[in-house]
Amino acid sequence: MSAATSQNMPILYSFRRCPYAMRARMALWMSGVSIQLREVVLRDKPEAMIRVSPKATVPVLVLPDGTVLGESIDIMRWALDRHDPEQWLRHDAVADEILKLIEGPFKYHLDRYKYDTRYENADPHFHRGQALDILEELDGRIAAHGQLLGRDPTLADYASFPFVRQFAHHDRTWFDALPLTALRMWLQNHLASDIFRSVMFKLAPWHPGDMPVYFGRGH
Repeated sequence: MSAATSQNMPILYSFRRCPYAMRARMALWMSGVSIQLREVVLRDKPEAMIRVSPKATVPVLVLPDGTVLGESIDIMRWALDRHDPEQWLRHDAVADEILKLIEGPFKYHLDRYKYDTRYENADPHFHRGQALDILEELDGRIAAHGQLLGRDPTLADYASFPFVRQFAHHDRTWFDALPLTALRMWLQNHLASDIFRSVMFKLAPWHPGDMPVYFGRGH
């Protein structure tokens, strides 16, 4: 690939284990958009990323015209607006209801369950219970439909399961004993999917001057 071609590619600053970055990478992969991928170490964020996105959180997508997308859902929709071969954006208006639940109360309780020492007076057992109430609601949806919004997965599923993964992995023995049969199978299937495996490869942290790492179905 020529230098001119690579300069016309979007650049994604990402962190492999961040659930927000996971879902952005999955949408970019599904859309077929080729990008330069830059792996970030969160304790040592590159100045190049901070300059374009002062809030300094991943993912950040920098488009060739200088436009910066700093929210994972915006990156997902930007990519899928260009090409959505499996129709992830169907039921998109309804997907917003799920996303507000995941990004709002579920994420709030997940953080205080998993990282309770960061929050003053946080009771991890209380917050685990509150998050579990939300998972029980999702389990009912999946049991009824197969996925969160129907028989086939949509944006709601791909944007949500990385956070359920994070919750499950914090205490896998406890989680696996829960009577959430449909949700556990849903999570297991997404974690075993080709698209998830395709975006979870390991990279060394990016530094200025490194050779570009190209990411996309053709690379």
